Amino acid sequence: MFWKILLGIVIVLAILLVVLYFVGRKMQKKQAEQEAQIEATKQTVNILVIDKKRLKLSESGLPAAVIAQTPKMARRAKFPIVKAKIGPQIMSLIADNAIFDSIPVKKEVKATISGIYITEVKGIRGSMATPVAGKKKGKFKAWVDKMQEKAGAKPIK
Repeated sequence: MFWKILLGIVIVLAILLVVLYFVGRKMQKKQAEQEAQIEATKQTVNILVIDKKRLKLSESGLPAAVIAQTPKMARRAKFPIVKAKIGPQIMSLIADNAIFDSIPVKKEVKATISGIYITEVKGIRGSMATPVAGKKKGKFKAWVDKMQEKAGAKPIK
């Protein structure tokens, strides 16, 4: 009895593994096609970044056609939205998650754009680094750092 149940579970897991393998391959092919499409339509432009936030698509200010094309499940997710001035136009763009944190606000950058998707940014004048405001420590954390300093230990950052 025990062996039959165990064999049934193993068979179900094997079937699930095979299905996941084929679905993964199909999604990998789809992603490769999308990457090729992005590479084919990319162009480099100078943009002035006005603001950047992670917003839902309905709050992002993107065109209605873009919102209508996205799957229902993805509409609830938050996207890295960059509001930028490209020439005389102010547009909302979607940034790549990998570069979103490195995009400086209120600075002019040279960006590689494919449609409304920012794939790469480079600084034009000087570095792209923006001054990071130090987060104020709580009383307990400040007290612990003070005690560690007195004891001669290096404070934890």
